[in-house]
Amino acid sequence: MISKIVILFLIFIAVLAMFGKLRFPGSTRLANAKCRKCGRYRIGKGPCPCSGKGR
Repeated sequence: MISKIVILFLIFIAVLAMFGKLRFPGSTRLANAKCRKCGRYRIGKGPCPCSGKGR
């Protein structure tokens, strides 16, 4: 009985791993929303604060 539970648990974990490797449609858009200099996410269409005139 315990061996069946362990086998089902391992199968469940393997299925979760397969779903985790899938690429979601918005992942490339999120990668492009990061600042290339500091790595923070930019909100809106303006420039990142790290490249502003104050610094």
